Amino acid sequence: MKPRRVLAYLKIFGRTYTRNRVGLFFALIFPIILILLFGAIFSNTGSVVVDLYVQNLDHSSNASQAFVAALNHTGVFSVTMVSPTAGNLSDWLVSNGDTAGLVIPSGFGSAYVGHHAVNVTVFTDPAQAATAGVVDGAVQGVVNGFNLYAAGAGPIVGVESLNVGSQTYSYVDYLIPGLIGFSILVSPMFAMVNLSSQYKKQKLFRQLSLTPLTRGEWLLASICWFILLVFLSTAIMLAIGRFAFGTDVSPTLLTLPFLLLGPVLFVSLGLLLGTVSKTPESAAIVGNLITFPMMFLSGTFFPVSLFPPYLQTVAHVLPLYYVVDGLNETMIFGNWHLALVDLAVVGALALVFFVAATRAFRWQEE
Repeated sequence: MKPRRVLAYLKIFGRTYTRNRVGLFFALIFPIILILLFGAIFSNTGSVVVDLYVQNLDHSSNASQAFVAALNHTGVFSVTMVSPTAGNLSDWLVSNGDTAGLVIPSGFGSAYVGHHAVNVTVFTDPAQAATAGVVDGAVQGVVNGFNLYAAGAGPIVGVESLNVGSQTYSYVDYLIPGLIGFSILVSPMFAMVNLSSQYKKQKLFRQLSLTPLTRGEWLLASICWFILLVFLSTAIMLAIGRFAFGTDVSPTLLTLPFLLLGPVLFVSLGLLLGTVSKTPESAAIVGNLITFPMMFLSGTFFPVSLFPPYLQTVAHVLPLYYVVDGLNETMIFGNWHLALVDLAVVGALALVFFVAATRAFRWQEE
């Protein structure tokens, strides 16, 4: 293997790749769009205020007015009062396109003072489960406070909410390792599946066999190119996260092996799929069937712990899961021992797919 030939083909491969706008889009532009999109949506989740429409049917009582004031003081709600003459609040919410409301019943004040059971009614939209959960939880908190006050007691156990890993981390910090894993997967997989199947169909591999370039040199140059792309994409996402969203996450020394072995794994897998497929069309179908589940089930955008148990089992079978989990462990949580376990799995998978791909790959079809 001659380093000079590897470098020469690396330059050729890079020039060819950069002329492909689709490849460049998925390698560099698409991850940028994702981090800007998800960052804009979720970066201020802690300050989201829910519009709550309150119909006070006991408006003359001090207790009901105090309950409305307590709702306002939670910081969760922007309370808008609805006239008692507006009729059924559920129908009113539907006609006005609103999704959260609360009714304080008539007689609320006298029941509260007399220590009789009384219920407030909460209306939420089941299509907005996250908002419904926030509304139910905050209203329950106010109700609990009123119950304690009526019983002549005060709060004893409180809640202090802290982030896992670091108090300086935001949602975008936790998103960045997943998007780096996304870049490690998408560019090598799509490019190598397409390239290997197209080269085989167009007999370009046969033409390359007439040059001094060996199969190993060609594959090494391809891997080096995608490693460079991954490092560039990682640097861009870290810079956007820091300057656009004020993120604090940064790579460690243990991050580097994932950035090196990840492209080896998915270049080898993409080459293997493209080599064993009969046509470029069948290669594209097989590549998509493998790539798209990994995109969404490996923790790139959402934590695997949120999935149902059977999907968590599926996630643990996917190679990308160990790349993303390893990046999270080393960049976010600082769990180097768990990251080493993920790295060992990634390294073993990279070796298996590399050996399988090199055995299946031929300059000329037999």
